[in-house]
Amino acid sequence: MDRFESMTAFVAVVETGGFSAAARRLRMPLTSVSRKVAEIEAQLQVRLLTRTTRKVTLTETGQSYFEMCRRVLTDINDAERLASGEYQAPKGGLVASAPLALGRLHLSPILGDFLFAYPDIDVELRLGDRVANVVEEGVDVALRVGALPDSSLKAVNVGRIRHVVAASPAYLARRGEPSRPRDLESHHCVTFTGLEGLKEWTFRLNGRTERLTVRSRIAVNTAEAAADAAIAGVGITRQLCYQVSSAVLDGRLNLVLRGHEPAPLPVSLVYPDAPLVPRKLRAFLDFVTPRLKTRLIFNP
Repeated sequence: MDRFESMTAFVAVVETGGFSAAARRLRMPLTSVSRKVAEIEAQLQVRLLTRTTRKVTLTETGQSYFEMCRRVLTDINDAERLASGEYQAPKGGLVASAPLALGRLHLSPILGDFLFAYPDIDVELRLGDRVANVVEEGVDVALRVGALPDSSLKAVNVGRIRHVVAASPAYLARRGEPSRPRDLESHHCVTFTGLEGLKEWTFRLNGRTERLTVRSRIAVNTAEAAADAAIAGVGITRQLCYQVSSAVLDGRLNLVLRGHEPAPLPVSLVYPDAPLVPRKLRAFLDFVTPRLKTRLIFNP
């Protein structure tokens, strides 16, 4: 029995919640993962996991063994990184993830300068609106929007994002500008289904956050399409500020109901909490953080 591989398989099963997920993470046949965990239990002559058709759970002994295995594997990983020089010089591969539009508009342009400044670091940027599991998916650093749940991740705040309501000057000249959220009931609206529901938008009213029903003349599943429809004069749209910033700044869209925007959403760079931070990650954080803070300022 290769004890290191067996411990790795066992920890993966616990962290991913099942044998199939662990096999996908390790890129290993499911039968191999199951065999390696069984070998550990046979070697120790104890049951570490309770298996059901839906999930696996740790026994009391398994919980203690899992915590020790994870420490051992972390120490081994840190030792290998230290030996390879990853903690002495900024070099190696780095995986970053970000929401699709935010990453494309603001993070991706910074990476060109970062790669030029650090020729020994290679970056894999994963863009998508699904929130990546940093630990399970091998992500070194992730750009996140919104409040962060308690977790084992560290976070660096890089700014805030506003929910804004906007329409084209032509539409407002034709239909009038709403002065309060309730006025939207008589307006045509363009809804972005990825942001919230088709017929309800969130506003701040009398110091409270409330949801208001709107008339959705057209619903689209991308922010770009919603902005394009609003620019064309179809109706009023509600977006995250970076999704319409260029159209607002060049006058194709005007902001309305600014006094009723809900609280801005925090934007953070998150990364695994570990005793040692690789130099490549530290270089990334030091380089990207101030530049993102500058790019995310939105004061039209």
